[in-house]
Amino acid sequence: MTQSFRDQASTGPGSVDPADTETAERLLSRGTLTVEGRLVQASNATLYCSVEGEGLRAACVYKPVAGERPLWDFPDGTLAEREVAAYEVSRAMGWSIVPPTVHRDGPYGPGMVQLWVETDAETDLVALSRSEDPRIRRMAVFDAVINNADRKIGHLLPPGDGHVYGCDHGVCFSVDYKLRTVLWQWRGQTLTDEAITALRAVEAGLAGGLLADRLAELLTLAEVDATRRRVELMLKHRVHPYPPEDWPAIPWPPL
Repeated sequence: MTQSFRDQASTGPGSVDPADTETAERLLSRGTLTVEGRLVQASNATLYCSVEGEGLRAACVYKPVAGERPLWDFPDGTLAEREVAAYEVSRAMGWSIVPPTVHRDGPYGPGMVQLWVETDAETDLVALSRSEDPRIRRMAVFDAVINNADRKIGHLLPPGDGHVYGCDHGVCFSVDYKLRTVLWQWRGQTLTDEAITALRAVEAGLAGGLLADRLAELLTLAEVDATRRRVELMLKHRVHPYPPEDWPAIPWPPL
């Protein structure tokens, strides 16, 4: 990976704003993928790519299904679809926590392709993760909905424009309660009004809307039902969930 390419792909002419989801999804789905390097710290094959088409160029992450490491508690070959499902929930909540993400064929077969978000190097991610920042609180609610089993500090992506994105949502949507996160500072606290509004939007989408159709394509029926039940429980009790009693509450390493 070269600095010059990162600058051109992320900020140069013809680049794509993550907030422009329609354009980003179209480019990610139809553009030509070129592998530029590999993120070696990732446990599964995670490739840094350029994607070009229709006069646009952007950086993205490509995770081919063929490069997924088998896990004992998630079915083989399903992590890419779970990443896309997390994006769909993020959109339904109206918070755009997950960067534009699609499932498509690539140089090494089908997989997940997600728009690259260049983060602000001046942001202290540890301090951000421990803060009472409302953007991080939204992410805690989002993680509870998708049952995120791996919210690490390094999965926070603040580009420096006032937004905070999150990445790496492959181990989510289990039917068992597996919430494992560094964001427990609101456990047991009353949900905010904006969280209730977001949860109601997901509830409506799961009741027969577009979200229900999309998740049915990406997850099992049992996993979709479990997501619906999590949302119903949060709306009923209106509090942030507590850590599981029989499951590690914090991922390791937490960074």
